[in-house]
Amino acid sequence: MPVSRVEPALEARLMKALAHPIRLRALMVLNERVASPSEIAQELDESLGVVSYHVRMLEELGCIELVRTTPRRGAIEHHYRALERPWLTDDQLERIPPSLRRTLSGSVFAQLAEDVSAASKTEGLGEVRHWMVRFPVLLDEHAWEELGGLLQGILDRALELQVETIERRVESADGETLTAILGLMLFERHVPEHDRAGRAAKRGERRSSPSPARTREPRRPSR
Repeated sequence: MPVSRVEPALEARLMKALAHPIRLRALMVLNERVASPSEIAQELDESLGVVSYHVRMLEELGCIELVRTTPRRGAIEHHYRALERPWLTDDQLERIPPSLRRTLSGSVFAQLAEDVSAASKTEGLGEVRHWMVRFPVLLDEHAWEELGGLLQGILDRALELQVETIERRVESADGETLTAILGLMLFERHVPEHDRAGRAAKRGERRSSPSPARTREPRRPSR
């Protein structure tokens, strides 16, 4: 998970905000753009009453703010924007129950799956420049920490690039602006216990007999 320093009071508010999947997904939407509960409800395919309740909670927790109101059919539509990012640090995740960690991860993955499904119906995934790689790797604790740090660096730089893009757009309207989804995942692969025992036995057999020399370099994963 992304790593950043958060004050204790903010940490508690973020944990409460992200504790429900609808609040988490609503905060994700508001990190992308200004939106009203009605627009969020339509995107999430949830009832307006339920979404409005969770949006009010996000506002009370200081995670979003009201930016404008719009008269619409005899009512006032409220439009919000995000003040906080929809994620927790590694230290914060260690202090919440595993069940909540799974809920948070599941909500993020569900949103990512929806993004991929929507892009597959357009030309987005047909572009040569798009990236999508699934690559199982074998890591020890040191390698896991290093790879996590590299992913954090990618996220930090992506946020900087977004700011730089906005600044360039303010200076000049020339050029195309692309709306992209950056999905970063690193998780331990599930291996059934009987497979673990079998693999351990095979590793022991390989150690007890000499291995043939390798003459080919491992192939790079395709883009």
